[in-house]
Amino acid sequence: MQSVVLTDFGKEIKKSLIDIGRTQAWLIKEVSDKTGLYFDRSYMHKILTGALTTPKIVDAICEILNISGENQNAS
Repeated sequence: MQSVVLTDFGKEIKKSLIDIGRTQAWLIKEVSDKTGLYFDRSYMHKILTGALTTPKIVDAICEILNISGENQNAS
């Protein structure tokens, strides 16, 4: 089984969720509500690992968590 490697942006998302005491499920719902786009656990995993970098989704995550997103493309 291969281990999952989070990008720096993925780590920033995880850390921010811990800091504010919220879950990934909460963030998924918030992003869906904010963007009106389909967003689920699988999609979130792809954002965290850098497999997808959908600008509208990334912008929503950054706004909701109040993070910069500068590390989005760094692994």
